Amino acid sequence: MKVAVTGAGSLLMSSIANALIQRGDEAVCIQRRPVENLDCQQELVDIRDADALRRATVGCDAVIHGAARVGIMGSSGDFRSVNVDGTDNVITAAQHNNISRMVFVSTPSVSHTGTSLVGALADRAVTGRSHSHYAETKARAEQLVLAANCSSLSTVALRPHLVWGPGDTQLVGRIIERASQGKLVMVGSGNALVDSTYIDNAADAHIAALDALHLSAPCAGKAYVIANGEPRTVNELMRGMCDAAGIAFAPKHVPLAIATRLGTAIERMWPLIRKSEPPLTRFVAEQLGTAHWFDPRPAQMDLAWSPSVTIDEGFQRLRNWCEAKK
Repeated sequence: MKVAVTGAGSLLMSSIANALIQRGDEAVCIQRRPVENLDCQQELVDIRDADALRRATVGCDAVIHGAARVGIMGSSGDFRSVNVDGTDNVITAAQHNNISRMVFVSTPSVSHTGTSLVGALADRAVTGRSHSHYAETKARAEQLVLAANCSSLSTVALRPHLVWGPGDTQLVGRIIERASQGKLVMVGSGNALVDSTYIDNAADAHIAALDALHLSAPCAGKAYVIANGEPRTVNELMRGMCDAAGIAFAPKHVPLAIATRLGTAIERMWPLIRKSEPPLTRFVAEQLGTAHWFDPRPAQMDLAWSPSVTIDEGFQRLRNWCEAKK
Protein backbone atom coordinates (compact mmCIF):
# COMPACT_ATOMS: atom_id res chain seq x y z
CA MET A 1 0.00 0.00 0.00
CA LYS A 2 1.23 3.50 -0.81
CA VAL A 3 0.34 5.85 2.05
CA ALA A 4 0.70 9.63 2.17
CA VAL A 5 1.69 10.80 5.67
CA THR A 6 1.33 14.52 6.33
CA GLY A 7 3.22 16.29 9.10
CA ALA A 8 6.01 13.72 9.29
CA GLY A 9 8.22 16.16 11.17
CA SER A 10 6.43 15.34 14.43
CA LEU A 11 7.26 12.40 16.69
CA LEU A 12 3.91 10.70 16.14
CA MET A 13 3.79 11.10 12.37
CA SER A 14 7.42 10.06 11.83
CA SER A 15 6.75 7.01 14.02
CA ILE A 16 3.72 6.16 11.87
CA ALA A 17 5.76 6.54 8.69
CA ASN A 18 8.57 4.33 10.00
CA ALA A 19 6.09 1.67 11.17
CA LEU A 20 4.50 1.61 7.71
CA ILE A 21 7.90 1.22 6.07
CA GLN A 22 8.95 -1.54 8.47
CA ARG A 23 5.91 -3.63 7.60
CA GLY A 24 6.51 -3.24 3.85
CA ASP A 25 4.27 -0.35 2.86
CA GLU A 26 5.44 2.59 0.80
CA ALA A 27 5.25 5.93 2.62
CA VAL A 28 5.18 9.34 0.98
CA CYS A 29 5.99 11.85 3.73
CA ILE A 30 4.61 15.33 3.19
CA GLN A 31 5.92 18.19 5.32
CA ARG A 32 7.49 21.61 4.91
CA ARG A 33 11.08 20.68 5.82
CA PRO A 34 13.26 17.56 5.32
CA VAL A 35 13.14 14.99 8.13
CA GLU A 36 16.15 12.92 9.13
CA ASN A 37 15.91 9.16 9.73
CA LEU A 38 13.03 8.69 7.31
CA ASP A 39 13.94 6.24 4.55
CA CYS A 40 11.13 7.16 2.19
CA GLN A 41 10.01 9.62 -0.45
CA GLN A 42 9.71 13.10 1.06
CA GLU A 43 7.64 15.84 -0.52
CA LEU A 44 8.35 19.32 0.85
CA VAL A 45 4.86 20.75 0.62
CA ASP A 46 2.80 23.14 2.73
CA ILE A 47 -0.71 21.66 2.97
CA ARG A 48 -2.09 25.15 2.36
CA ASP A 49 -0.82 24.77 -1.23
CA ALA A 50 -3.67 22.78 -2.76
CA ASP A 51 -2.05 22.24 -6.15
CA ALA A 52 1.27 21.04 -4.74
CA LEU A 53 -0.55 18.75 -2.31
CA ARG A 54 -2.58 17.22 -5.11
CA ARG A 55 0.59 16.50 -7.09
CA ALA A 56 2.37 15.03 -4.06
CA THR A 57 -0.41 12.50 -3.43
CA VAL A 58 -0.73 11.16 -6.97
CA GLY A 59 -0.67 7.35 -6.92
CA CYS A 60 -1.35 7.01 -3.19
CA ASP A 61 -3.90 4.51 -1.91
CA ALA A 62 -4.47 6.12 1.50
CA VAL A 63 -3.56 9.14 3.59
CA ILE A 64 -2.86 9.61 7.29
CA HIS A 65 -3.22 13.33 7.90
CA GLY A 66 -1.43 14.75 10.93
CA ALA A 67 0.00 18.07 9.74
CA ALA A 68 -1.33 20.83 11.99
CA ARG A 69 -0.58 24.11 13.70
CA VAL A 70 -0.35 23.52 17.45
CA GLY A 71 0.10 25.60 20.59
CA ILE A 72 -1.53 28.96 21.27
CA MET A 73 0.76 31.44 19.51
CA GLY A 74 -0.85 32.93 16.41
CA SER A 75 -4.15 34.38 15.28
CA SER A 76 -7.34 32.47 14.62
CA GLY A 77 -6.65 32.97 10.92
CA ASP A 78 -3.21 31.38 11.26
CA PHE A 79 -4.71 28.28 12.85
CA ARG A 80 -7.65 28.14 10.45
CA SER A 81 -5.47 28.32 7.34
CA VAL A 82 -3.52 25.21 8.35
CA ASN A 83 -5.92 23.13 10.44
CA VAL A 84 -9.18 23.78 8.60
CA ASP A 85 -8.28 24.97 5.10
CA GLY A 86 -5.26 22.66 4.96
CA THR A 87 -7.39 19.67 5.97
CA ASP A 88 -9.93 20.61 3.33
CA ASN A 89 -7.08 20.58 0.79
CA VAL A 90 -6.07 17.08 1.92
CA ILE A 91 -9.66 15.85 1.48
CA THR A 92 -9.86 17.47 -1.97
CA ALA A 93 -6.52 15.93 -3.01
CA ALA A 94 -7.72 12.51 -1.84
CA GLN A 95 -10.92 12.83 -3.81
CA HIS A 96 -9.10 14.08 -6.91
CA ASN A 97 -6.58 11.21 -6.83
CA ASN A 98 -9.12 8.49 -6.02
CA ILE A 99 -7.60 7.79 -2.61
CA SER A 100 -10.01 5.47 -0.84
CA ARG A 101 -8.96 5.75 2.83
CA MET A 102 -8.17 8.69 5.12
CA VAL A 103 -7.17 8.60 8.79
CA PHE A 104 -7.27 12.00 10.50
CA VAL A 105 -5.11 12.71 13.55
CA SER A 106 -7.40 14.68 15.85
CA THR A 107 -7.18 15.46 19.57
CA PRO A 108 -9.35 14.85 22.65
CA SER A 109 -9.43 18.61 23.16
CA VAL A 110 -12.04 18.87 20.37
CA SER A 111 -14.65 17.70 22.88
CA HIS A 112 -13.03 18.60 26.21
CA THR A 113 -14.66 21.64 27.80
CA GLY A 114 -12.67 21.69 31.03
CA THR A 115 -14.74 19.35 33.21
CA SER A 116 -13.59 15.94 34.44
CA LEU A 117 -13.92 13.04 31.99
CA VAL A 118 -14.30 9.63 33.63
CA GLY A 119 -14.55 6.57 31.37
CA ALA A 120 -15.61 8.93 28.58
CA LEU A 121 -16.39 8.10 24.97
CA ALA A 122 -15.38 10.14 21.93
CA ASP A 123 -18.19 12.68 22.13
CA ARG A 124 -19.02 14.88 19.17
CA ALA A 125 -16.49 17.62 18.43
CA VAL A 126 -17.56 20.98 19.87
CA THR A 127 -17.12 24.26 18.00
CA GLY A 128 -17.72 27.85 19.04
CA ARG A 129 -14.91 28.09 21.61
CA SER A 130 -12.99 31.36 21.47
CA HIS A 131 -10.33 30.63 24.12
CA SER A 132 -8.45 27.97 22.11
CA HIS A 133 -7.76 28.47 18.42
CA TYR A 134 -6.14 25.04 18.29
CA ALA A 135 -9.07 23.10 19.76
CA GLU A 136 -11.59 25.11 17.74
CA THR A 137 -9.88 24.59 14.40
CA LYS A 138 -9.10 20.91 15.04
CA ALA A 139 -12.78 20.36 15.88
CA ARG A 140 -13.83 21.99 12.63
CA ALA A 141 -11.26 19.95 10.71
CA GLU A 142 -12.50 16.71 12.29
CA GLN A 143 -16.04 17.56 11.28
CA LEU A 144 -14.88 18.10 7.68
CA VAL A 145 -13.11 14.75 7.59
CA LEU A 146 -15.99 12.74 9.02
CA ALA A 147 -18.49 14.51 6.76
CA ALA A 148 -16.36 13.49 3.75
CA ASN A 149 -16.93 9.79 4.47
CA CYS A 150 -18.69 8.29 1.47
CA SER A 151 -18.70 5.35 -0.93
CA SER A 152 -15.43 6.44 -2.57
CA LEU A 153 -13.54 7.76 0.46
CA SER A 154 -13.74 6.09 3.88
CA THR A 155 -12.63 8.33 6.74
CA VAL A 156 -11.97 7.97 10.46
CA ALA A 157 -10.65 10.34 13.14
CA LEU A 158 -8.38 9.25 15.99
CA ARG A 159 -7.81 11.37 19.08
CA PRO A 160 -4.54 10.21 20.68
CA HIS A 161 -4.33 11.40 24.28
CA LEU A 162 -1.09 12.72 25.80
CA VAL A 163 1.34 10.90 23.53
CA TRP A 164 4.81 10.46 25.05
CA GLY A 165 7.97 8.42 24.71
CA PRO A 166 11.66 8.63 23.75
CA GLY A 167 12.36 11.67 21.59
CA ASP A 168 9.26 13.54 22.74
CA THR A 169 10.08 17.25 23.02
CA GLN A 170 6.58 18.32 23.99
CA LEU A 171 5.26 16.51 27.06
CA VAL A 172 8.38 14.66 28.24
CA GLY A 173 10.83 17.32 27.10
CA ARG A 174 9.02 20.16 28.83
CA ILE A 175 8.46 18.26 32.09
CA ILE A 176 12.11 17.24 32.31
CA GLU A 177 13.36 20.72 31.39
CA ARG A 178 11.21 22.46 33.99
CA ALA A 179 11.98 19.87 36.67
CA SER A 180 15.71 20.30 36.07
CA GLN A 181 15.31 24.07 36.49
CA GLY A 182 13.19 23.74 39.63
CA LYS A 183 10.21 25.24 37.82
CA LEU A 184 7.89 22.22 37.56
CA VAL A 185 4.35 23.10 38.63
CA MET A 186 1.71 20.63 39.83
CA VAL A 187 -1.87 21.86 39.54
CA GLY A 188 -3.88 20.88 42.59
CA SER A 189 -2.90 17.75 44.49
CA GLY A 190 -1.63 15.92 41.42
CA ASN A 191 -4.06 13.07 42.12
CA ALA A 192 -6.30 13.58 39.08
CA LEU A 193 -6.43 10.37 37.05
CA VAL A 194 -5.46 10.81 33.39
CA ASP A 195 -4.94 8.54 30.41
CA SER A 196 -1.81 8.81 28.29
CA THR A 197 -0.50 7.00 25.22
CA TYR A 198 2.94 5.53 24.71
CA ILE A 199 4.26 6.53 21.28
CA ASP A 200 4.46 3.02 19.80
CA ASN A 201 0.85 2.35 20.78
CA ALA A 202 -0.29 5.62 19.22
CA ALA A 203 1.45 4.81 15.93
CA ASP A 204 0.06 1.26 15.89
CA ALA A 205 -3.47 2.55 16.48
CA HIS A 206 -3.37 4.76 13.39
CA ILE A 207 -2.13 1.91 11.23
CA ALA A 208 -4.83 -0.37 12.67
CA ALA A 209 -7.42 2.25 11.77
CA LEU A 210 -6.02 2.43 8.25
CA ASP A 211 -6.32 -1.34 7.90
CA ALA A 212 -9.83 -1.40 9.36
CA LEU A 213 -11.20 1.23 6.98
CA HIS A 214 -13.45 0.21 4.11
CA LEU A 215 -16.85 1.26 2.79
CA SER A 216 -18.99 -0.52 5.38
CA ALA A 217 -16.44 -0.67 8.21
CA PRO A 218 -17.83 0.03 11.71
CA CYS A 219 -15.21 2.76 12.14
CA ALA A 220 -15.99 4.66 8.90
CA GLY A 221 -17.21 8.18 9.61
CA LYS A 222 -16.50 7.93 13.36
CA ALA A 223 -14.06 9.31 15.93
CA TYR A 224 -12.15 7.34 18.58
CA VAL A 225 -10.04 8.33 21.58
CA ILE A 226 -6.74 6.46 21.67
CA ALA A 227 -4.96 5.86 24.98
CA ASN A 228 -3.11 3.18 26.91
CA GLY A 229 -6.20 2.50 29.00
CA GLU A 230 -4.13 2.65 32.21
CA PRO A 231 -5.20 5.80 34.05
CA ARG A 232 -2.47 7.10 36.32
CA THR A 233 -2.36 10.19 38.50
CA VAL A 234 -0.67 13.24 37.05
CA ASN A 235 1.80 12.88 39.92
CA GLU A 236 2.70 9.30 38.88
CA LEU A 237 3.17 10.23 35.22
CA MET A 238 5.37 13.23 35.91
CA ARG A 239 7.41 11.36 38.51
CA GLY A 240 7.91 8.42 36.14
CA MET A 241 9.23 10.72 33.42
CA CYS A 242 11.54 12.57 35.79
CA ASP A 243 12.83 9.31 37.30
CA ALA A 244 13.55 7.97 33.82
CA ALA A 245 15.67 11.04 33.11
CA GLY A 246 17.40 10.94 36.51
CA ILE A 247 15.92 14.32 37.47
CA ALA A 248 14.67 15.12 40.98
CA PHE A 249 10.89 15.37 41.19
CA ALA A 250 9.97 18.31 43.43
CA PRO A 251 7.04 20.21 41.88
CA LYS A 252 5.49 23.37 43.26
CA HIS A 253 1.75 23.00 43.91
CA VAL A 254 -0.78 25.57 42.72
CA PRO A 255 -4.56 25.25 43.37
CA LEU A 256 -6.61 24.52 40.24
CA ALA A 257 -8.74 27.67 40.51
CA ILE A 258 -5.66 29.89 40.76
CA ALA A 259 -3.84 28.02 37.97
CA THR A 260 -6.86 28.38 35.68
CA ARG A 261 -7.11 32.12 36.26
CA LEU A 262 -3.36 32.55 35.93
CA GLY A 263 -3.29 30.49 32.72
CA THR A 264 -6.09 32.58 31.23
CA ALA A 265 -4.25 35.82 32.05
CA ILE A 266 -0.97 34.51 30.63
CA GLU A 267 -2.69 33.48 27.39
CA ARG A 268 -3.90 37.04 26.90
CA MET A 269 -0.65 38.80 27.73
CA TRP A 270 2.00 36.38 26.50
CA PRO A 271 1.67 37.01 22.73
CA LEU A 272 2.28 40.70 23.42
CA ILE A 273 5.59 40.15 25.20
CA ARG A 274 7.02 36.84 23.96
CA LYS A 275 7.16 34.74 20.79
CA SER A 276 7.69 31.38 22.52
CA GLU A 277 4.99 29.13 23.98
CA PRO A 278 3.85 30.27 27.46
CA PRO A 279 4.70 28.28 30.62
CA LEU A 280 1.03 27.89 31.58
CA THR A 281 -2.33 28.20 29.80
CA ARG A 282 -5.92 27.65 30.84
CA PHE A 283 -6.01 24.40 28.83
CA VAL A 284 -2.82 23.08 30.46
CA ALA A 285 -4.18 23.94 33.92
CA GLU A 286 -7.40 22.05 33.17
CA GLN A 287 -5.46 19.07 31.80
CA LEU A 288 -3.26 18.85 34.88
CA GLY A 289 -5.97 19.51 37.45
CA THR A 290 -8.95 17.45 36.27
CA ALA A 291 -9.49 13.76 35.61
CA HIS A 292 -9.69 12.72 31.98
CA TRP A 293 -9.61 9.06 31.07
CA PHE A 294 -11.54 7.17 28.45
CA ASP A 295 -13.39 3.96 27.62
CA PRO A 296 -10.96 1.86 25.52
CA ARG A 297 -13.55 -0.61 24.24
CA PRO A 298 -14.74 1.22 21.07
CA ALA A 299 -11.23 1.31 19.59
CA GLN A 300 -10.57 -2.27 20.64
CA MET A 301 -13.76 -3.52 18.98
CA ASP A 302 -13.92 -1.41 15.82
CA LEU A 303 -10.20 -1.07 15.05
CA ALA A 304 -9.07 -4.47 16.36
CA TRP A 305 -6.41 -2.59 18.29
CA SER A 306 -5.12 -2.68 21.84
CA PRO A 307 -1.92 -1.24 23.36
CA SER A 308 1.13 -3.50 23.26
CA VAL A 309 3.41 -1.40 25.51
CA THR A 310 2.33 -0.75 29.09
CA ILE A 311 2.98 2.52 30.92
CA ASP A 312 5.64 0.88 33.09
CA GLU A 313 7.33 -0.65 30.05
CA GLY A 314 7.22 2.80 28.47
CA PHE A 315 8.97 4.32 31.48
CA GLN A 316 11.70 1.69 31.20
CA ARG A 317 12.16 2.38 27.49
CA LEU A 318 12.34 6.10 28.23
CA ARG A 319 14.95 5.43 30.94
CA ASN A 320 17.04 3.35 28.54
CA TRP A 321 16.86 6.11 25.92
CA CYS A 322 17.83 8.84 28.39
CA GLU A 323 20.78 6.78 29.67
CA ALA A 324 21.97 6.12 26.12
CA LYS A 325 22.02 9.87 25.45
CA LYS A 326 24.30 10.64 28.41
